Amino acid sequence: MTRMEVIGMMTAGTLTALQAADILGLCPRQLRRLRRRHEIFGDAGLMDGRGGLSRKKRVPEATIEELCRLKREVYPDFSLRHFHEQALEKHGLKVSYTFTRDVLQLRGVVSKAPGRGRYRRKRERRPLVGMMLHLDASTHEWILGLPMQDLVVMLDDADGRILYARFVEQEGTRSTLEAIAHVLRRQGRFCELYTDRGSHFCRTAKAGQGPAEEQAGQVARVLRTLGIRQILARSPEARGRSERCFGTLQGRLPQELRLHGIRSYQQANRYLDDIFIPDFNRRFTVQPAQPGSAFTRLAAVDIALLVSLQHERVVANDNTVAFGKLSLQLPRLRDRLHLARCPVLVHELLDDSLGISFGGKLIARFNRQGAALPTLSTRAA
Repeated sequence: MTRMEVIGMMTAGTLTALQAADILGLCPRQLRRLRRRHEIFGDAGLMDGRGGLSRKKRVPEATIEELCRLKREVYPDFSLRHFHEQALEKHGLKVSYTFTRDVLQLRGVVSKAPGRGRYRRKRERRPLVGMMLHLDASTHEWILGLPMQDLVVMLDDADGRILYARFVEQEGTRSTLEAIAHVLRRQGRFCELYTDRGSHFCRTAKAGQGPAEEQAGQVARVLRTLGIRQILARSPEARGRSERCFGTLQGRLPQELRLHGIRSYQQANRYLDDIFIPDFNRRFTVQPAQPGSAFTRLAAVDIALLVSLQHERVVANDNTVAFGKLSLQLPRLRDRLHLARCPVLVHELLDDSLGISFGGKLIARFNRQGAALPTLSTRAA
């Protein structure tokens, strides 16, 4: 109708050809074609000739029905992005993510996501892997019907790669030390650790105030010994990269555990190591800004002794060390007559045994019942 009116005004001399072309958004040459068609065919010549024809790239209705059926019946708890990957890789549906989202929303299968909230400035990633690691845990019903557990995750800030993930009953000092020890053995020493302000990470002298300047906790001791800087976040938004990772995990991992029939957290930990984490890193790891690595190998460091729960004790006159209800008898040493009244460290090792060290050297090991164990070297190869 706009074309009819504008071309009529141009024919009547009210508008020039250039003015009419500018109003219709056409070049003068195309406008001359329209005017010639109008003179030959009348008003019908101005209509789009493609009207009523089928589109060559139209997605078949059967494909759309199958897409909706899969989302309703097979993947009802999968996120849209996760479902789209499954539809492409496992069911061979050749549709784009945008089309999948739009058609599922249009047919009422999924609802639109809420707004993003207020504006926040994005913090740039560290340029090298190993410069900053995020350590956090998320409590969630990971396996339907089982009690909720914490998923402890350590990821690299530079590329978003998950370096460690493990289900534990409750996040704490021990789970934190296990994550740190795993990374130290596999990758080496890193530069910074970004955490929240949980009590196992830092001590707060008074409620509502910031962390105390002097930190003497187990985690702070390990980081201080290794020269790793600890960064304590002030809000969940400050740990946005870690929070978004857990959002993705909560939207994918429970569904995959259900799909594979996993019914225990022991099986889930194996699934994490063997299948899920490699696939997650393949999909979501980004290219760091700079090549290379900030991880450095630890030399002449006994990781098992360092990354352990340590307790100061003084050896009794009969060369025993009191630890809880246990009385741990020290063996005779080759280079000393005895250790009576000497300060030692009792280590709760991550393999659930006890160790006693003197001068940074392991001198005895015990099980949790106090029975002596062979004193094997705990130093990493």
